[in-house]
Amino acid sequence: MLSTETATETDPLPTAPCSVVWSQGRPYVLEPGAGTLRWVGTDHLGRPLTLSGDELRRRGWTHRRAG
Repeated sequence: MLSTETATETDPLPTAPCSVVWSQGRPYVLEPGAGTLRWVGTDHLGRPLTLSGDELRRRGWTHRRAG
């Protein structure tokens, strides 16, 4: 899926490390953590923000920046 539309809850998130998705206008990069994968980006103030796959699905995500 390569569109600017938000992925549905059934669409799988990418699983390759260093994958990038967009959520709420901000990029998130998939980074390997201590035995788990986590999505790392920034909040609206530019502070680091880490999300699980479930949290990212709830927020909505796309493969491309909306714009």
